[in-house]
Amino acid sequence: MTHPYPSYAPAPAPPKTANPVRVPLGVKPLGILGTLQTGRRNVLELVPELATHAPILSGKTGKRWHMVMDPDALRHILRDRVEDYPKSDVTKLILSPAIGLSMFVAEGKEWHWQRRTAAPVFSHRNVAALAPVMTAAAERASARIAAGVGRAVDAFDEMVTATFEVISDVTFSRGEGFERDAIHRAIEIYIGQTAKVSLLDILGVPAWVPRPSRLIGARQMDDIKSVADRTIAERRHKPAEGVPDLLDLLMAGSDPTTGRRMTDAELRDNLLTFIVAGHETTALTLSWALYLMAHDPACQDQARAEAQSVIGERAATAEDVARLPLIRRIVDEALRLYPPAAYLARTAKAKDSLLGREVLPGDNVILPIYALHRHHKLWEDPDAFRPDRFLEPKRHDRFAYLPFGDGPRICIGANFAVQEAVIILATLLARFRFSLVPGRLPKPVMILTLRPEGGVWLKVDRA
Repeated sequence: MTHPYPSYAPAPAPPKTANPVRVPLGVKPLGILGTLQTGRRNVLELVPELATHAPILSGKTGKRWHMVMDPDALRHILRDRVEDYPKSDVTKLILSPAIGLSMFVAEGKEWHWQRRTAAPVFSHRNVAALAPVMTAAAERASARIAAGVGRAVDAFDEMVTATFEVISDVTFSRGEGFERDAIHRAIEIYIGQTAKVSLLDILGVPAWVPRPSRLIGARQMDDIKSVADRTIAERRHKPAEGVPDLLDLLMAGSDPTTGRRMTDAELRDNLLTFIVAGHETTALTLSWALYLMAHDPACQDQARAEAQSVIGERAATAEDVARLPLIRRIVDEALRLYPPAAYLARTAKAKDSLLGREVLPGDNVILPIYALHRHHKLWEDPDAFRPDRFLEPKRHDRFAYLPFGDGPRICIGANFAVQEAVIILATLLARFRFSLVPGRLPKPVMILTLRPEGGVWLKVDRA
């Protein structure tokens, strides 16, 4: 998600092929200033093309770094020695002002108890119980898109709206002064001002030295925190009625080992984690999936036939998800080609060895998920859109496909995100036909997440 700094210049734009759009990965080394300029434009352009062929790369750009694409080494980092590879200092610098010490950035014992407390919130039963919110959002998205039939619409903008409706409704289901538009704007400004690479990050300057742009961006979250604080205080006095939302479930939860419950500040930080991360990643998955459907009309026709045979004219529900295997594979393939968290970073705490490379405390350890998912030794024709490669998911090493990470810190909301994506995608494909707009292909650019720069403009027709 955040960026220590190998230094390679991007390759020239590749010639047009039958494959979907791709990031031009680096082909020659850069200096520190070149790394800064490239990283602020698109973090993934710092990843060398060689990373889609090699198991590990190492170097020094300000700080020592190791870029790891080998599934066994990734298993070692994410599962076997997870405590020795905490999230990078840069990750924490970017996210802590917004989400405090929530489970996303907490480490050690502080992370363990929060994770144990929150895990039941995302049980299969609770996620399924929240599905009607997703179905309702799919209906509203369908109504908005229907107004654009015969014209081009920005699918990214529509999917951000839909998924933000979902996350706000399952987090603050009673409204409680939650102004969606204002909060979404604040999050956008925060990400834009805080997530870009700083020269101080590249040089390895200690985290306690202020990064001015991040100090400014952090203020954007103050109003959101105030809304969350007021909501939590009100809920303390008004118990839940009907289906509990995420806030109700978190407030009722406790660590099964110690009995510890979250304070109001801990509740707020974790709710903001769900809001900031929860809608963005699913919106991106859906946007890229719709682009891929327009890119491959034959696959879109097959997916539409599946959706129409299962749901007819209604919106999809949780009960339909298991009966939509092709649409699930399309979601999986979209997550492979365009993983929202396409670049993860860790800071080594202890001396170690990765594939024969010495790792020292303080080294940056980069997990370039984008390159891993397009690695030529792990995937056949890796840049091609082929959903059926997931017909037999066990053919691929579990640590060759990491859209949600893995190990103890695997994304706690993964099942929630996949269920939401399948429900919304199936509903839209059953009702509409999407086609590319000439000259308006999306450009994959990563700052904090892998976004389609310029939007995903698709022509919409009735199915």
